[in-house]
Amino acid sequence: MTNTSHTTEIKKILADTLGLGNRIDAIEPDTILLGNIPELDSVAVVTIILALEKNFSIAITDDEISAKTFATLGTLVNFVEQKIADRDKQFV
Repeated sequence: MTNTSHTTEIKKILADTLGLGNRIDAIEPDTILLGNIPELDSVAVVTIILALEKNFSIAITDDEISAKTFATLGTLVNFVEQKIADRDKQFV
C-alpha cells in the first residue's frame, strides 16, 4: 500500500532535482519515468538517490538500483517504502 505522503515527498524531490515545475502535477504512480522524462539522466538518478537517502534516512546501495526502480513513480515509491520498512525493522 502506497503512503500518500511518501508519494508527495518523492514527487517534490523529483520536481526539485529535475526542474520539472508544474509538469510534476501530471505524474501519477503509473507514469513512466525512465525514457519519458528527458531530464532524468544518470547524473539526475544519483542526485535523486542522495536526496531520497537524506530525506527518508535510508541507505541505498549501488546494487539495489536498477532500471526497474525508476520505471514509474509507483515503482520508485514502493522501493523507498520498502527501504523505510527495512530500516524500521532494524530498530524494533
